[in-house]
Amino acid sequence: MTEESVPTRTDRVANNRRRARRSTGRFIRDILIIFVVAVLVSFLIKTFVVRSFYIPSASMENTLQVNDRIIVNELEPGLVPISRGDVVVFRDPGGWLPPQPPSNQNPIAAAVDSALTFIGLSAADSNDHLIKRVIGLPGDHVTCCNTLGQISVNGSPLKEPYILVPPGQSKAATLDFDVTVPKGELWVMGDNRYNSQDSSRNQNLPGRGFVPIDHVVGRAFVISWPVDRWTWLDNYPEVFRGVEDDR
Repeated sequence: MTEESVPTRTDRVANNRRRARRSTGRFIRDILIIFVVAVLVSFLIKTFVVRSFYIPSASMENTLQVNDRIIVNELEPGLVPISRGDVVVFRDPGGWLPPQPPSNQNPIAAAVDSALTFIGLSAADSNDHLIKRVIGLPGDHVTCCNTLGQISVNGSPLKEPYILVPPGQSKAATLDFDVTVPKGELWVMGDNRYNSQDSSRNQNLPGRGFVPIDHVVGRAFVISWPVDRWTWLDNYPEVFRGVEDDR
């Protein structure tokens, strides 16, 4: 029969230290795994489901204010069709936005902003996108303005409670137009019609003011910041209820 050795106090202390190191190592490993999974999930959500943008201009007032942050549903238009009245974020079709000045952020702030944009918690590229309300879908005949200053879609005049018209003005757009929306494109306008680079203001460009549907990032559905501005964004279905499809 062999004689078992009895651990000394020094051995017990050493064993306790090894167990403590292993526990600390496992804790750090678990934290890193949770962090990586959280970043991956956030990236996937941002890429395929929702994304945050901030509002850099007054073109959608009073619906959206400068520096509001919005959440965009990226399932539209991929899985869910766009409807008239939807507020959509889209890439510049070409020439709608002026050239952007170089960023003057310091390298650390720029790196942090890029990282947060990567996982969907910031929106460093908001200045490269526009946000407008969809007025005309493919095949729609959109005109402005009738004797009451209203836009008409397929012959139905629109009563638009969301637009901001300056005192002394009565027309729902600054320029007249009479267009039929081509297949695969949209006619969009800002709610602040007298201060918006929208379809009506870009008819002279090669795209004739239309926005390709494949340029649409998604539909804005909620104002997420500041807290006192939190609200769902309405697409005003009653405004377009009387519009019959010409498609």
